Formats: sequence, structure tokens, C-alpha cells
Amino acid sequence: MSEYPGMSEMYDHALLGILQHGGTIQRFLEIYFGFLYRKTDFFRLLSGPEDKMGFPPGVAEKMVLKVFKVFEHMAVQDHQQRMKELEEKLRKKLEEEKISAPPASEVVEIETTAEEALPGSDAAELLQDKQQEVPQQEQACVEVSGQQSEANAATAAAAPQPCSKPPQQSLSQEHFQGNSDSYNGAIRDNYMWSQDYTDLEIKVSVPKNIVRGRQVSVDIQTSSIRVAVFEGNSENVLMEGKLMHRINTEGSLWSLEPGKCILINLNKSGEYWWNAILEGEQAIDIDKINRERSMATVDEEEHAVLDRLTFDYHQKLQGKPQSHEMKVHEMLKKGWDAEGSPFKGQQFDPSMFNISPGAVQF
Repeated sequence: MSEYPGMSEMYDHALLGILQHGGTIQRFLEIYFGFLYRKTDFFRLLSGPEDKMGFPPGVAEKMVLKVFKVFEHMAVQDHQQRMKELEEKLRKKLEEEKISAPPASEVVEIETTAEEALPGSDAAELLQDKQQEVPQQEQACVEVSGQQSEANAATAAAAPQPCSKPPQQSLSQEHFQGNSDSYNGAIRDNYMWSQDYTDLEIKVSVPKNIVRGRQVSVDIQTSSIRVAVFEGNSENVLMEGKLMHRINTEGSLWSLEPGKCILINLNKSGEYWWNAILEGEQAIDIDKINRERSMATVDEEEHAVLDRLTFDYHQKLQGKPQSHEMKVHEMLKKGWDAEGSPFKGQQFDPSMFNISPGAVQF
């Protein structure tokens, strides 16, 4: 988890400055999401199949929740570790106090049965009464056990079952694209999956009675995955197999939504589109998914290039100088009015220069 981008201290100085200027976490979040709204396509909704900017409804929110779940999971682990260390300290302290404390006096209790306490005929009558009570108790136990079995059967019949998935053969990729949980992915028998350029998200449905982490077993390896739940003394495997491609286990994690599903985030080891999660399952047609790379996955250097190209495009439409021309103009202005320049005292005229984009290095 230490390699997760959010754990890097590279941006701490800048982010701390923003936080100090904003004053509160709420204000910091408003500034952050305001930047995404003004400078990216994060909040833009796709308006049609031909629209390449933005996201389908719910996808942007899911991205935020996915990152939130990562650090929430880490915070829970940190809390559990702190509690474990505190309990260990208390246990050692109690053991030390127990060793240093003086030994307590021993108390011996002698139990006397009713038969021993009663003399002669009274004891015989008591034994006879007890012998008569035994068959009645056995009969009562059988009746109660039968009632409990009937009650358990009725409860099991009335218990809600996990939502059934529609038949796979009736679903097209267009149908999957309309669902944020299967966007760029698919809906399978026990799970749904979606993907972006760098990550995969899997939702594995679980019964209503699966509400604790110890009822779940998730084994994530670089090239395989196994998901199971424990119900009583039995183990029910929900998903198991070899992954289509390798993943980074350090950047992958899972969490349980009690009674609903197991949410699994897998970090791709390579930046390419998957056509299935497991080998041997039905593959999707990656030509029918949205393979446009989201602005959220673009690094700072690429983002700067895209910003410059966007700026140049709008400048060109308005007949104004583009970024490479503006950079050369700034350099020429310094020599325009320099001592000995034939243009000194005249107004700078950029139209005198024809500057090609390749003439400037950014």
C-alpha cells in the first residue's frame, strides 16, 4: 500500500498551503472539487454515443468513493492495530499486577446432594419422583426441538435471496455501458465488473446474513483471485479462477458492504483494456466500450501538453497568437527596445515575424 499514489509526500507542501489558506477540511474539498469542475471533464456527463468527453451518470461519483474506500480501509487497519497494541499493554499490566499481588485465601465449597441430606424414606421418595420426571423432560425436549426445526425452516424459506442477474445472453455491451457497475465491463452470474484505464472494480453479491469481515475470505494474487463466504460450518465459493492479466496486489484491496456485496478494487499492472476478469469466461467486445482515456488518469506532464493544445486551439479560432508565438514574442520584445536596435522607440509589431510551432521547445 505504500506505493499507492495518495501516500506520496510529493504534494504535501502545496496541499498544506491550500488547507491552511482554506482553514477547514470542508473548504479544502470545495476548492479541490471546484478545480475539477473548472479545469477537467470530471463533472461532465456524456450526452451521446459520439461524445468523448465526460462520464456516464454515476461513474465520477464511483471514482471518488473508490479512492475514499482505499483510505477508509487503511484507517480501519490502523485503528485495529492501535487497539491491538493497547490491549497487549493492558494484558501485560494486569499480569504484572497479578504477580505482585498477595495470594488470596482459598475457599473450599462442599456440595451436598438432596439424596444425602434426606433421611431414609424421604430419599427413596425423591429418587422415585426424579425417575418419573426424566421421561417427561425428554418428551418436552423432543416437542421443543420439533418446534424449533419448523421455525428454522420457515425462517429460511422467508429469508430474502440475493438479487438474481438477468440472463447473460440477453444483455448487450450497450446494456452494460448504461450501468456504472458494469461500465466498460459486464454482468456475470455472481458478480459485476467495470474498468477504467488503470483499475478494475468487481462487485460480488453476498447473502443478507453476510455482515462481518470474518465471514468472508478474499485471496488476491498477481494472477488469480478467490472469493468465498462462510455460512455456518460450510464455505461457499462465489468466484475463483485465473485472471486474464496480472495485477499489482499492493494497490488492490477489498471491502464488505454488509448484506449486499464484496467490493474489490484491482490495480492493473499494465495500462490496457481487459475483455474479461477470469480466463474461460465470456469475453466482452472491447471495440464497443469507451476506450477514451479519462483526464483523471493523465499525469501532470501530459496534462500540461493537453492544456497548451487546448489553449492554442481557442487562440487560433480567435485569430490570436498561440503559445509558441507568444513565447517568441516575449523574447523579441526584450531586444526590440535594446540599445542599438533599429526598432527602438517603435511599437512592437508581431506580424513582422512568422514563427513555426517547431521553433520553440516547451
